[in-house]
Amino acid sequence: MIQCEDHEVCISTAIEMADQICLQKQLKFTNLRKEILRMIWEGHGPQKAYDLLDKLQQTNPSAKPATVYRALDFLIKNGFIHKVASLNAFVGCSHPLKHEECYFLICDDCKNISECCAPNIPAVIQATMIQNQFFAKNTTLEISG
Repeated sequence: MIQCEDHEVCISTAIEMADQICLQKQLKFTNLRKEILRMIWEGHGPQKAYDLLDKLQQTNPSAKPATVYRALDFLIKNGFIHKVASLNAFVGCSHPLKHEECYFLICDDCKNISECCAPNIPAVIQATMIQNQFFAKNTTLEISG
């Protein structure tokens, strides 16, 4: 389970890691994408797209939903954030280059989300897919309780 000891360090580390990965992959990590990533990490809880839009419009009044969704798509595609489908919300990823062994614990009461990792998960999922002749485009394991 990933835990944050110092919130400001946590946020700056996430931005720095994304910056480095974008440089290595020659991707454009625009100020808007950085700002959306920063907003997602600020609360450490699930962030909904329209809440992000409201925050963004405080400094950029002309921002539209498509602006936020394009930034979110970039951040998801490059592993900097996760979409938590059951909440239709987004959370930051503290290890953007490794996702296959991760799953989420979601508290029904407080909506807190914990990202956990277990190295045996990919093998179990792969064996199940092979057994069922199934090809997954995306795998997200969410456990609520």
